[in-house]
Amino acid sequence: MNAPTPLHDADTLAFYDREAGVYAARTRGEPVRLRAFLEQLRPRAAILELGCGGGQDAELMSAAGFEVTATDGSAGLAAEAQARLGRPVRVMRFEELEDVAAYDAVWANACLLHVPEDGLADVLARIHRALKPGGRFYAGFKSGDGGDRDSLGRYYNFPSEERLCVVYAAAGAWEPLDVTTGQGGGFDGVQRTWLHVLAVKGA
Repeated sequence: MNAPTPLHDADTLAFYDREAGVYAARTRGEPVRLRAFLEQLRPRAAILELGCGGGQDAELMSAAGFEVTATDGSAGLAAEAQARLGRPVRVMRFEELEDVAAYDAVWANACLLHVPEDGLADVLARIHRALKPGGRFYAGFKSGDGGDRDSLGRYYNFPSEERLCVVYAAAGAWEPLDVTTGQGGGFDGVQRTWLHVLAVKGA
């Protein structure tokens, strides 16, 4: 029997565990994209955050009155977020997402870009299943021509826009699926083209 496709990269999680304090304390820009995402949700909507990092986005969402379930695959980052939020943050890897029609929205900022290429459709299908019909889902990816590691040893799937659309379509029905591009940096200091994907689960 073939081994299942891994849905996380162990070396990348180990990096975030080691660097959790520094990563969580980094200066971030104004969360314009998050605020626009929240404006489309009903009051007190249930939001699942994947890859919550240091908890800054979860803090903003909670302060705005949303019911936020914050998670991260790194125990170190989950501890940093828990200290910021003052409440438990679940250590959860993508393959552990088993919820069904539980959330009005999923916020996955700069985390699914670490999923091994062959496992991305599985993760997206799990997110599709976890959303209620009409639920909204945001994820950001660094564009490229296939999986590779950055100078810090972190794995990235580096999809093209075309490849990303194919993988989303394989994971479930999205109505609509909107992809926009923009330039941005990261923890490694390298400027890259980002693919910002906003998807709505079909009713």
